[in-house]
Amino acid sequence: MRARRVLVGGAAGALLVVGVFLSAGVGQLPIPASEVGGSLLHAVGVANPWAPTDPLVEQTLWQIRFPRVVMSLLVGALLAMAGAVMQSIFANPLAEPGVVGVSSGAAVGAAASITLGLAAFGGWTTAVFAFLGGLAATGIVYATARAQGRTESVTLILTGIAVNAFAGAALAVFMFVGDTASREQIVFWQLGSMNGSRWDEVVVVAVVGVLSAVGALALARRYDLLALGERTAAHLGVRVERLRIVSIVLVASLTGVAVAFVGIIAFVGLVVPHLVRMLLGPANRPLLVASLLGGAVLLVYADLLARTIVPAADLPIGILTSLIGGPFFYWLIRRSRRRGGGWA
Repeated sequence: MRARRVLVGGAAGALLVVGVFLSAGVGQLPIPASEVGGSLLHAVGVANPWAPTDPLVEQTLWQIRFPRVVMSLLVGALLAMAGAVMQSIFANPLAEPGVVGVSSGAAVGAAASITLGLAAFGGWTTAVFAFLGGLAATGIVYATARAQGRTESVTLILTGIAVNAFAGAALAVFMFVGDTASREQIVFWQLGSMNGSRWDEVVVVAVVGVLSAVGALALARRYDLLALGERTAAHLGVRVERLRIVSIVLVASLTGVAVAFVGIIAFVGLVVPHLVRMLLGPANRPLLVASLLGGAVLLVYADLLARTIVPAADLPIGILTSLIGGPFFYWLIRRSRRRGGGWA
């Protein structure tokens, strides 16, 4: 198993590096991989003959390409980890921030701050309201799915459907009452896009995401104990309800900060953790780390396709992830029913 983990980690790391170079080099202004690498080396103080000499190439890389690439790998990593945490605390492989309404709740929070022109937290306002929206959606789903000391899987999915429907209605209301600029931004939330990512936004996502990811990794052993059953975990010293509440906050933070700047990107948190679990097994520490890498790989390549699949156009990345995740979700449902006769 250790050899398999090293192999999967090495493969994911190699794919990520290749994806970063491809994504940074492909576009209306093609940039060779040697110049991409040379620019990165020059930025860290390593003199090299490959660094681009054209100021336009440097500006394209550092003002447009690199922020977008870093944002895509961060968002993919955070959404995948959020999905892995949700699947662990709900003991349900169908749990995912988008499926149970967390992403939609975060988008509603962000839309509210945009439409109402709120600026209570300065440049952090949108991210804070997205976090609060995601937290509220997660809390509603958890409180409703919890019954008689256990979490009902079917109720979890059904509540997520209801939360997504309500969030869609709330977004429509904000579009109706907002001005033209607000409507355009709300459409952006619904479709999801990495276009226009800036370094200051990347810094916010990185800081909040790293802190939340470290918190989730610190709880990995408790998730392993929780998989043995709530009663067994409690006998082994795990405070189950406290663990779930802290995990809910972490999921809301991971998802909220990702959605805050790029919009709704569905199914990443469903597809990646499930594939990783099939490869590496259920141990949560390697699962969370591999999900981080896998999510980053998936979204870097999805963003590359979004920029190149339609000539002279930028396809919303949420469309691509839904095209991948929708069939996968259907397959997972069928597989679950064949093995156990139903979700519960």
